[in-house]
Amino acid sequence: MQDKLSGLGVTAQRPAVRLVRMALPHATPGQVIDLQPLGAELGAAVSHALVKSRDLELMRLVLGYGKSLPPHRVPGEVTVLCLEGRLEVMVDERRHELTAGQLVLFAGDALHSVLALEDASALVTVVLPR
Repeated sequence: MQDKLSGLGVTAQRPAVRLVRMALPHATPGQVIDLQPLGAELGAAVSHALVKSRDLELMRLVLGYGKSLPPHRVPGEVTVLCLEGRLEVMVDERRHELTAGQLVLFAGDALHSVLALEDASALVTVVLPR
């Protein structure tokens, strides 16, 4: 069975963690979004969409230690900015270990996965193809 992640057309087999659509509205142009580390609240936090426009989607990804997003592809370019904790991002079989403040960019359709090496959160940005 295939699941869709956050309406992006991302498909993966039975993901270990799903991006959760919360009752929070998406940010609007000019609105400030707080991306401070969650700190003590990290363990209870969930992933959620922050912004979705015609060309761009931003999500706060929250993963507990050992949790992962399995290998999948999205059609647009992607950035993953680690906000806190440590993440392993595999992109086309290349391993990138990210700590707070580090970012990786990869091309659309690149096979990628994310694994939390410790409790972590990240800002994921996807450029949506037209």
